[in-house]
Amino acid sequence: MAMTSTADRAADTDAALPYRHYDAVAEQSAALVIRSYSSSFGLASRLLTASVRRDVHNIYALVRVADEIVDAPRPGQSVEQRRMALDALEAETHSAMASGSSTNLVVHAFARTARRTGIDSALTTPFFASMRTDLDRAGHDADSLATYIYGSAEVVGLMCVHAFLADEPHRKARYDQLAPGARRLGAAFQKINFLRDIGDDSNELGRRYLVGLDPERPSAQAWHGWLDDIDRDLDCAAQAIPLLPSGTRVAVCTAHDLFAELADRLRATPPEVACRQRIRVPGPVKARIAGTAALRRGLPRRSGSRRSGQAGRA
Repeated sequence: MAMTSTADRAADTDAALPYRHYDAVAEQSAALVIRSYSSSFGLASRLLTASVRRDVHNIYALVRVADEIVDAPRPGQSVEQRRMALDALEAETHSAMASGSSTNLVVHAFARTARRTGIDSALTTPFFASMRTDLDRAGHDADSLATYIYGSAEVVGLMCVHAFLADEPHRKARYDQLAPGARRLGAAFQKINFLRDIGDDSNELGRRYLVGLDPERPSAQAWHGWLDDIDRDLDCAAQAIPLLPSGTRVAVCTAHDLFAELADRLRATPPEVACRQRIRVPGPVKARIAGTAALRRGLPRRSGSRRSGQAGRA
């Protein structure tokens, strides 16, 4: 086999420099998206190791752009125009996943992560399908809601698992081990968002996600029934946190605990009030939750009912 000379290696490096600069700019763009849109995920992601944090930012940025197409149309933009924009984003994403490059910075960053970590269309296709559902459907039954939550949230958790395991041996076996917990955590996050945003979703977007919960006349029974369901998801997800790679546990535990805190605040709020005002976790409380998760090194304190001090609570 021919040896590569020092001059040849230098030439190869020089030729790659423009591409590396574009890659870096794309990933900086993705990081800006998460900093601008999500204080909770932004806080949790800062606790990841640098390479994993980059990949999580790249995943989140694509998710956010798709969500903006669906939920934040420009004045005068029709549903059909939004559908065309979403279709174009999906086509560009899959093309970039195959080729490794895109002129769309966010898509380019995502494609780099997808190719590096093993994310494929088995996860991206259901994601875009759920995003498209928001353009066509105002309400859900139990089956359609389960399909929607899988595509809009659970697959995002599975993408993150791919990022977490990118440098580990035996990735397939580890992925199979972690996937159920990732799906339950993604589902919990989405259901909490549905409860937190129930007023805006109904009044501004004309959508009703949670079966049996009427935003105009929310019953306490239905409200707490969904919170009980969320508790079960969070409990199952907490049991998987100790199985994560060590460099990701504190970040995932922080995200888990931030949403658990939000769920507690939603439980303490009368549903008719929560339907009129958006419940939030104050910044100092978020900082305390992150600090407590770090002190526990991301490990749950104990199992059992979350409302009685379950795993992951801060």
